[in-house]
Amino acid sequence: MDLVIGPLDLSAHVDEALAVQAVAFGLGPDEVAVRRQIVLRHMTYPGARALGATADGSLVGFVYGMPNDRTHWWSTVVEPYLRAQDNDHWLDDSFVITELHVHPAYQNRGLGRSLITTITDGAAEPRSILSAIDTESPARALYRSLGYRDLARQVLFPSAPKPYAVMGAPLPLHRR
Repeated sequence: MDLVIGPLDLSAHVDEALAVQAVAFGLGPDEVAVRRQIVLRHMTYPGARALGATADGSLVGFVYGMPNDRTHWWSTVVEPYLRAQDNDHWLDDSFVITELHVHPAYQNRGLGRSLITTITDGAAEPRSILSAIDTESPARALYRSLGYRDLARQVLFPSAPKPYAVMGAPLPLHRR
């Protein structure tokens, strides 16, 4: 099997990417439809970029992110939680990992690590931030191994059934 990581025109491949996210994250069709519009909007933001992981020509993982902007919805939701921990300065000069998903059949092969380190290697910002479901999971273990630490926990997003943690790391990320 030929696994390749490279630039992804996420707007052109949004449906393939969301199919991976739906399987990896357990999303239903209604959630995918909402996220489709969000992804397409995000890809119009300055500095937004994406990488894909393909296996034999099929998309099996992707990551996308952008320089953080305090006026974006995500920042306005997490800012009070970060401020309460005296960490709201992390919203400035940060590259946000907006989404990172690998199809379950391709997990535990280093694809998530390669995707996130490769996209942050191209960031001009000195640090990276992201949010992840606030539970001990393989994703959170990966982020910790890369140097991310909890900046705020029990962050509640409107309509999200589970609380999230906001994590941050200086760039470049640790390589293990």
